Amino acid sequence: MFGIADYGAFVIAIIVFLMIPGPGNLALITSTGKGGIKGGMAATLGVIAGDQVLMWLAVAGVAALLGTYPAAFQAVQWLGAAYLAWLGFKMLTAKPGAAPLLNIRPRHYFRQAVLITLLNPKAIVFYMAFFPLFVDPARHLGLPTFAAMAVTIAALTFVYGLVMVLLAHYLAARLRANPLISQTLTRVAGVFLIGFGIKLALSK
Repeated sequence: MFGIADYGAFVIAIIVFLMIPGPGNLALITSTGKGGIKGGMAATLGVIAGDQVLMWLAVAGVAALLGTYPAAFQAVQWLGAAYLAWLGFKMLTAKPGAAPLLNIRPRHYFRQAVLITLLNPKAIVFYMAFFPLFVDPARHLGLPTFAAMAVTIAALTFVYGLVMVLLAHYLAARLRANPLISQTLTRVAGVFLIGFGIKLALSK
């Protein structure tokens, strides 16, 4: 299909990758907890937008450029790590009943999710290595093949995000009845964000 080798396996691989815990999943959950379904779906669209930018940068060969100029790669890596750590710190230090970490307007959740996604330069390298695994050399159509891959990933991410947001919203409504649990989960999410930032900073 569209020059993609084993389209079914490609879809399954993307679903598996979406389910791996990471900053993107955490952004969906926290955005839903703070901004409801609108906030969660705005974050989902932010993740999709960020992913699309990274995918097409990978197709354009940015991974090779980053490999040629390691300082540029490391600078973006450290910037992403600092941003995640800052978000985690804000969650750890938020007082009970304080204003949400993020502005309640959906566009702010969208922007945060875009930043979290874009500030992970390793994602470009990942797509650069991942795409060739599912390209059929005999039926490759060039840009249309990569476009089909990008659209598939966007559609799967949207469906996955919708499920995650609805589930998070369902649980958040029940957690609000117990402020202690909600506060504890906020702290845990903050620790994980800081952990993701440290992992990104130390990875090579």
